[in-house]
Amino acid sequence: ELLVVTDGNKRAPLPPDIDQRPLVKGDQRSLNIAAASILAKVHRDRLMQRYDAKWPQYGFAKHKGYPTAAHQEALMMHGPCPIHRQSFNLAGRRR
Repeated sequence: ELLVVTDGNKRAPLPPDIDQRPLVKGDQRSLNIAAASILAKVHRDRLMQRYDAKWPQYGFAKHKGYPTAAHQEALMMHGPCPIHRQSFNLAGRRR
């Protein structure tokens, strides 16, 4: 039987027939969630280094896409690039 355990208080967008259990502070309560969180962060950091080569003006290799002052300044100067989430209220978003 399949059981999906997620970090947080919301269900993952999976088919309703999949049994899942959201766990608040799941990365502190479940070794599986903690390990998955580390793997996801390492993967994301590597992606951000690749994105830095494509869009060096944002400094992704340094801040990994977190909203640091340097990242906000780059957004103000250059506007968002295709990998920026359009659902966020970005400081540099040009309309």
